[in-house]
Amino acid sequence: MGVPQHRQSKARIRRRRAMDKLTAPGFIECPQCHKPVMPHHVCNECGYYKGKEIIASAE
Repeated sequence: MGVPQHRQSKARIRRRRAMDKLTAPGFIECPQCHKPVMPHHVCNECGYYKGKEIIASAE
């Protein structure tokens, strides 16, 4: 059975849990419309990705 034999120290537990923190996603600026966009994603505002129109805009 998986029963712990010894108590783990606070430092060992905290060192393990240090990787559990959340980080904010990094945003870049769209070269077409200059709105914040997630990297490697199509822009929701203008529909461009890597300088090409992927989604036709309603304009």
